[in-house]
Amino acid sequence: MSDNKKWQYDLDEYIRQGEPEKAMKSYAWKTAIGLQDVDGLKTSDYLLETAKEHIEGNITIESAKDRIQSYYRQRESRAIIEAGTQSAFSRQGAACPPVQR
Repeated sequence: MSDNKKWQYDLDEYIRQGEPEKAMKSYAWKTAIGLQDVDGLKTSDYLLETAKEHIEGNITIESAKDRIQSYYRQRESRAIIEAGTQSAFSRQGAACPPVQR
């Protein structure tokens, strides 16, 4: 099974188990993730694990939303910082940061 469709199998397992509340939550997550997939967005392992936590009743949907938003904000910040660092090094003509001794 390809990694990009593994999430479907993982979420289908909750539907097969037959517990109505878990099945309903799983359908909702499958819909949301499927819409991202249609747009060509890859599902992160973090999002899938958070979805499972919600489906299993360990966290609320509000907590899931907060976790995911925080994860992507931090990820964006890291990407911006890394891009700025790489840009600064390329302006200096350096391939990597100088080693301080």
